[in-house]
Amino acid sequence: MSGVNRSYFSKRVQSFGYAFSGIGAFLKSEPHARIHALATILVIVAGIYCHLPVLQWILLTIVTGLVWITEMLNTVVEKVMDHVAPEYHERVKWIKDVAAGAVLVAALVALITGGLVFVPYFL
Repeated sequence: MSGVNRSYFSKRVQSFGYAFSGIGAFLKSEPHARIHALATILVIVAGIYCHLPVLQWILLTIVTGLVWITEMLNTVVEKVMDHVAPEYHERVKWIKDVAAGAVLVAALVALITGGLVFVPYFL
């Protein structure tokens, strides 16, 4: 393998390291991340307990991922806005509120999906 290919692949591997580092930093610094982690574990345990079919696992995986992604992006938006404009500003408040709203929408979609999947198993 040539040096160029090794460099390319080592940079790709390194980028995964950065991504995992970011996930770790997110889990360490954000209380909501730990709440999402607990909820994710509970969903997995409940899914195993209920012997969910593949389609239901797919649905739960998608909505769980949606919550994680929106929460992580919301955190980034908040951190950037706090850095750019540390003082109160009405536009910054609007941006942060809309980002938080996106997390709420994702969480509600996940809650509804989880209810539709799990309620029949527990009734």
